[in-house]
Amino acid sequence: MDEDPATTMGTTTVIDPPPGRAGAAPIVGPTAEPQEAGALLALGAAALLAACGGGEGDAVRQGVPVAMRHPEAATARPELLGRDRPATPEGRQRAQAAARLPTASELMDWAERQFPQLFPSHEANRVLDGTLLYRHYPRSDNYLGVQDGTVLVLGPVSGWQLLSVGTLADFAAQVFASPLAGPTTDAEAARFLLHAQAFATDADIAELRRVGWAAWLDQQLTRAPGPSGWDWLVSRGYSAINEREYFFAEAPCQHMFWQQMMSAPDALRRRWAFALSEIFVVSAAGIGGNTNWPGFATTRFWDLLCEHGFGNYRTLLEAITLNPAMGGFLNTRGNQKEDPASGRVPDENYAREVMQLFSIGLVQLNIDGTPRLGPDGRPLETYTQSDVTHLARVFTGYECDFSGLSGLRSPKPPHPQIWPLPHVQRPMVVDASRHSMLEKRFLGVTIAPGTPAQESLRIALDTLFNHPNVGPFLARQLIQRLVTGNPSGAYVARVAAVFNHNSAGVRGDLGSVLRAILLDEEARGPAGLTSPTFGKLREPALRIAQWGRTFKVRSKAGSWKYAVGNWDPETDLLQHPLNAPSVFNFFRPGYVPSSTAMAAAGATAPEFQLVNESSVAAYINYLEQILFQGIWVRAPELPYFPEQATATDGPDMAPDYSAELALVQDSPALVARLNLLLCANQLSAATQALIVRALDADRPNGYWEPQYLPFHVGRAIMLVMCSADYLVQR
Repeated sequence: MDEDPATTMGTTTVIDPPPGRAGAAPIVGPTAEPQEAGALLALGAAALLAACGGGEGDAVRQGVPVAMRHPEAATARPELLGRDRPATPEGRQRAQAAARLPTASELMDWAERQFPQLFPSHEANRVLDGTLLYRHYPRSDNYLGVQDGTVLVLGPVSGWQLLSVGTLADFAAQVFASPLAGPTTDAEAARFLLHAQAFATDADIAELRRVGWAAWLDQQLTRAPGPSGWDWLVSRGYSAINEREYFFAEAPCQHMFWQQMMSAPDALRRRWAFALSEIFVVSAAGIGGNTNWPGFATTRFWDLLCEHGFGNYRTLLEAITLNPAMGGFLNTRGNQKEDPASGRVPDENYAREVMQLFSIGLVQLNIDGTPRLGPDGRPLETYTQSDVTHLARVFTGYECDFSGLSGLRSPKPPHPQIWPLPHVQRPMVVDASRHSMLEKRFLGVTIAPGTPAQESLRIALDTLFNHPNVGPFLARQLIQRLVTGNPSGAYVARVAAVFNHNSAGVRGDLGSVLRAILLDEEARGPAGLTSPTFGKLREPALRIAQWGRTFKVRSKAGSWKYAVGNWDPETDLLQHPLNAPSVFNFFRPGYVPSSTAMAAAGATAPEFQLVNESSVAAYINYLEQILFQGIWVRAPELPYFPEQATATDGPDMAPDYSAELALVQDSPALVARLNLLLCANQLSAATQALIVRALDADRPNGYWEPQYLPFHVGRAIMLVMCSADYLVQR
């Protein structure tokens, strides 16, 4: 398409600058103002907002005379669309071969493919004043335009500031190198899958390459949920009330977790639930002392994350608030109103953590996750102690729903009575007589005295949900869990913008947030493969889950009686899923390893909080235990662990190395296969050569007998999974 607006009026919509609006600063400046090219940038952007309906209630309502801004008002933010990343050799070659710049339409088409979360539809070109070619995306309310070769962005993603993100020349290599629909190599597909679900198989790679990025995600996001963890526990007999005392047991939820992570058909849902579980933390150990059925209670919490993980954050926030496991963990359950006579005040635990950890964080944030600063240059706090005290009143009067249930006698007196299972499956209910009816004043909102408990809860959760911090606060942590430990501000801003407004204008759509994280150019682009600041240390639990999925580990007896390291200091990986040591998870999102280059740069690397001399050795020891013959279990056919050895003790969770066994006499081919599936081809040539030499170095007589071959494969996997190139995922 010819990009000269004078020749394209027949195929575009011409929008004249509108008149000023009553009660607001005029959109169009005085006619005597010089109409130089730069001034038209600001003028055009303001006219876009007025003509297309965007920005109402933002720049216009605030009385900001956007149209009167000098051209220098367009702030330079080249990283917003990734323009500051180095071009790939392929991109440079294709740009040189084209011997031209991309047209404005080619640039905007490329941006729609690369950033569907920001530009979620294919819109027609529009022309303003014969100089500005642009597109408006109603579902996200963002604008993308090109004027005199300068690329402009305006809308929620920019905080309604006009941003210059570069020139057509700056984007040429990326535009010409961009794959249209999906991965062009197996390595690209594997990398995406490792971000999305923590493992890649031959079948997954082939399917992703067949259907493309977006279609694959659509398949996963709309896939029917697999069996719940709760139903699996019941099917294994853990709901029985007998001398085994499952009603006091924490371990069943661990077995459930591994059954889900290694065999559930909806792997993306389970991986995403694990990421959410590290932000909205409940620990089985933390509720075992005050809750019957802690294993089931924690499993129900896990099921909530699976049920609502692709839904809306507001719905999830209410579900976890009323969940009995959360109530037991952070003291909402049994929390009572104030009693002046005894000096009792409402417990503040959940009120504090729902703000600090589950929604808005400690300091006010810009859209890119950076702190907002006050006049003194210090970060502005998000809430005060008074906010905590008043919000705590909202979470009073709640208890498990025991309606229709009767306590049962324990098989082992003098244990107390046991409440039947449904009480930890149902949402908590409120006892109005125990709910505080005082005024509740927090975060700029006042709940009048005497407001019923349910209405107080709705107002409180709505207030948290609509706080401007939530998008960037959650976006950064979720990017950390899936893609990179120290994401750029631009990456955070793009994902936060999607939280604020998905393609249908809905706030808090977690499925759209997941899409935005995985489809972002920063996650898929080649720059991260060589950047020293991009990537993340693989979590110990996810390394084991990846091994299980990649090599089709199955529990032959169906019991999945497995806990990582089993709390043995020589093999403990310091990460027992659903059993974190505190509400702060196994590691903090802001953790910076001390005395490292990362510390010098202030780069966060959360998973490194689990790394020390003991944990490194324990990981190697643990791999040595499981890679060669699988995971050993006592009496695998039983749901419990007998104290004494039994005749059936032995490997139960065994891998399938059949594809790898076919390559045992070709070490380079074996390593290449493991490199693709485990590392998305991120093993360096030197690392691959070193592993091949190690595999070929010592082969005693009889080594190729069938009984020894699995050990050869296990050695190869161990060398890969202990390498730095594997441990750091990019």
